[in-house]
Amino acid sequence: MNYPQLNLENEKGPKATIKTNYGEMQFQLFPEIAPKAVENFVGLSKKGYYDGVIFHRVIKDFMIQGGDPTGTGMGGNSIWEKPFEDEFSNQAFNLRGALSMANAGPGTNGSQFFIVQNENLDPMMIKEMKAASYPDEIIEKYREGGTPWLDHRHTVFGHLISGWDVLDKIANVKTLPGDKPEKDVVIEGITIEE
Repeated sequence: MNYPQLNLENEKGPKATIKTNYGEMQFQLFPEIAPKAVENFVGLSKKGYYDGVIFHRVIKDFMIQGGDPTGTGMGGNSIWEKPFEDEFSNQAFNLRGALSMANAGPGTNGSQFFIVQNENLDPMMIKEMKAASYPDEIIEKYREGGTPWLDHRHTVFGHLISGWDVLDKIANVKTLPGDKPEKDVVIEGITIEE
């Protein structure tokens, strides 16, 4: 079994750089694992859909979420103007640094995405993953953090390759009730390298 998140330096395919007012984060995208999610993200990015959009939900030791042009967590459309199906895989996981689709239940993917930031996985989760027959090398990687309870609930379509300090800086911003940053964390633009 190939686990691209364990071998990012050898992954081919498109990369996305999310430029924010806190710095840049670069991601390896996984078109073979989540073709629709990647096509959607790349297409929206190239159209400038995400330019000026905020990370509207930031929860330290969990994730940062953005991609909604209304900035409320209630909006956003896919490139096809309608929700698209989930693309769950036994090759991609919500490890720390995973780029995943946000949704409102099965088959409701639009434009919103999140980046997993959690570094402190409860040891009980490791036991549960062993009981659920997770691959050993994935369990080992989860010791560095992640959100395994989101596996097979949210489509993983990329992974952070640089800008870990930016991810953590954003996760540590002061937030208001509802997990919205007090000062806007803005996506200035997303560039795609094919």
